[in-house]
Amino acid sequence: MASTQQQRYILVERRDDGIAVVRINRTDKLNAMNLDVIAQLSSAMDDLAGDDTVRAVIITGTGEKAFSAGADIEYMSRISPLEAEEYARRGHAAMSKVENLNKPVIAAVNGYALGGGCELALACDIRIASRNAVLAQPEVGLGICPGWGGTQRLARIVGVAKAKELVYTGRRVNAEEALSMGLVNRVVELPQLMDESIAVAREIAKNSAIAVRVSKMLINRGVESDISTGLALEVWGWSLCFTHPDRAERMSRFLQKR
Repeated sequence: MASTQQQRYILVERRDDGIAVVRINRTDKLNAMNLDVIAQLSSAMDDLAGDDTVRAVIITGTGEKAFSAGADIEYMSRISPLEAEEYARRGHAAMSKVENLNKPVIAAVNGYALGGGCELALACDIRIASRNAVLAQPEVGLGICPGWGGTQRLARIVGVAKAKELVYTGRRVNAEEALSMGLVNRVVELPQLMDESIAVAREIAKNSAIAVRVSKMLINRGVESDISTGLALEVWGWSLCFTHPDRAERMSRFLQKR
């Protein structure tokens, strides 16, 4: 057990352009997420949240076959309902840290993103898929429902009717179909996946970190609120940006260039 805990399942690369690349590193299991992976992912999000040199994050899977094949089915096959509840809670906590990280997160979906892997991608802000990507919430075929946010985030992203179809059937969708329903933002060939993801991350990183952070918070909170509450939050967020010196500096630079 001790040797398992020492295994590095989450690799974090901090680049000098303000981008951090987080890789799930469990290729022998198609990057499936057991308790150790979830714990290390959660810890990585905590570290990145406190690192102001990082302005955008990319999450991907090691290798070319899988972003993540999901939760650990071997482990799930032998646990009790109480242990299952704890597994779900830990999964939810990690997904929430990704969703609410104080900087944008891009999922570079390289291959299979099934079950918990799809749910991790859903927790990211932007999803860029390789041509060989396959996404699905296949849990009903195993006698369970999605347990790491799939029943909630999927419906918010692709709409209730399409989410019900995908969850009830458990069917897999390829990259092009995922693009057509808005499940992913872009599709590229596998060799270009990281280059494309880094290019988008750089586009984000060149902007005001505080403005992007506030924008992410407003969108996340706004989709959970009625329009009046969301608009009131936007006024608050807009005003908050005016308290930061970055706003004055950027506006001054803009006017000088003009």
